[in-house]
Amino acid sequence: MTTRTTQALDDFAEHLRELEMPLPVEGAEQARAEAGAVLSQLSDHVIPRLESLDAPLLVVIGGSTGAGKSTLVNALVGQPVTRAGAIRPTTRRPVLLHHPADEAWFTGTRILPGLARVHAGQGDDPEAPGTADTTGDVDPATSLALHAHDSVPQGLALLDAPDIDSVAAGNRELARQLLRAADLWLFVTTANRYADAVPWEVLRTAAERDVTVDVVMNRIPDREGVAEELGEDLRAMLERHGIEAERLFLIPESEVDADGMLPPAVIAELSERFTALAADEAGRGRIARRTLAGAVDGLAGSAERLAQHAATQDAERQQLKEQALEAFSGARERIDEALGDGSLLRGEVLSRWQDVVGTGEFFRGVEALVTRARDRITRTLSGEPAPAIAAEQALGTGLVHVVIDETARGAERADAAWRSSAAGRHLAEGQDLARVPDGYADEVSAAIRAWQGDVLDLVRSEGADRRTKARLLSLGVNAVGVALMVVVFTSTAFIPTGLEIGAGAATAVVGQKLLETIFGDEAVRRMAAAARERLTSRLDALVASRSGPFLDRLDELGEVGSAELLSADAEALARLGQEIREDA
Repeated sequence: MTTRTTQALDDFAEHLRELEMPLPVEGAEQARAEAGAVLSQLSDHVIPRLESLDAPLLVVIGGSTGAGKSTLVNALVGQPVTRAGAIRPTTRRPVLLHHPADEAWFTGTRILPGLARVHAGQGDDPEAPGTADTTGDVDPATSLALHAHDSVPQGLALLDAPDIDSVAAGNRELARQLLRAADLWLFVTTANRYADAVPWEVLRTAAERDVTVDVVMNRIPDREGVAEELGEDLRAMLERHGIEAERLFLIPESEVDADGMLPPAVIAELSERFTALAADEAGRGRIARRTLAGAVDGLAGSAERLAQHAATQDAERQQLKEQALEAFSGARERIDEALGDGSLLRGEVLSRWQDVVGTGEFFRGVEALVTRARDRITRTLSGEPAPAIAAEQALGTGLVHVVIDETARGAERADAAWRSSAAGRHLAEGQDLARVPDGYADEVSAAIRAWQGDVLDLVRSEGADRRTKARLLSLGVNAVGVALMVVVFTSTAFIPTGLEIGAGAATAVVGQKLLETIFGDEAVRRMAAAARERLTSRLDALVASRSGPFLDRLDELGEVGSAELLSADAEALARLGQEIREDA
């Protein structure tokens, strides 16, 4: 195979290693398990087989508990090499038998790299009867026992796997892992248990992957007509389940000798099958490519399923992000409403502002109002700027309270929205995301003071020419700056909106007309727009800093985009499967 074709597998493996399914959405756990199984299959079988199509054919002997797999393996080799016993689970450490000339193919990590190699005679015998734990909590084996034996035909290797229905969960998964690494699966069942559900579930998986399967029905009662009857029934079941077994072997119940060995005659047909296959290089290549192509097709299906799960994860993440942004967007809108509806010009702020402009009762005309306001400011501020500074501080304090209160409400709404779903609860668990962070009040106060400094800078800059500067100095920079803040807070297109009728509206008009008297209508519009823009920027940053903990939790989940990569992998793998078939 070319580098281009193997690159598709390498890319897929890399995308799987980077794949994260962190949110507890429907199907996530199964997707994580499938991704792990696919990675194992890639390293255990698909990639090494694609890179070494001439390697010995790996025959994995698998089946139900007590089906007699180890006894068959011993019979095929001609001597006891793997221990069979009555205690369950029987086979703990998988045993791989190969011809001595094929040793180099298996001593390294070409296949099943996750299992350490133990050569015959090294260490304790894990297969001794009575040594296996029967609690069901047994850890799966982490090593592969290698036996080189002259009776194994060169070009073939036999792997005795744990039971697919073992009482030990780890052994069950190891058995499935080994079956995924098989070029040819020799499925062993018995006359009493061939209809059990678990073996058929595994057989259907093999059929979906187009794995080459030979079937052995073992321990058939040695009575006339029984083997034929059971054989026909098993063939019918295979056909109904869509499983195309290449060969079906019927082995009668037989006595074993003192070493636990079957009479050679009962496994003669099976032995001849392997001998012929070892001699048929083209036949071995056909089986290897068929199973490989089926495995790659199965990987394409897994890639597409995982892409869908990744898309579900991305959609859930996007929904959680939108919930957080919506909550804080609402907080931002409520801050703007507070700026525009006059609520900041009530109470302490209104009192301080009236100390500056001294409006008294409602004036008959705006010009008279401005004249009296200017005179009042002149008298008040000459050498005594305290009222303007107090008004500025009151405005800033009021705005700080609004920002803190509304962002706190936004955080509470975002937290409540997240806790309404399993994925959101997972992210919020152990986190007090709604809590006002330490130092946030100081951060808000500093930002508002900085904006007020921006406003005063705008006033000084606009009043730089001699004529305007004289007017500005006669009134005081702080007083004029407060007037600009009032305009920013209370007007839309410089028309007061939402204020209480009376002194509040009058003071807003005073602020605007006072500025127009000093700077002119166009300049006031320009200054107010600039002040509003700078305030908006600072408020956006303050609200964003409160939404940060929510968005940071989402960012910790890693990058999005796995769905697109896996979909592309599925297409590339489908093409690769077709290429392998054409090559065959």
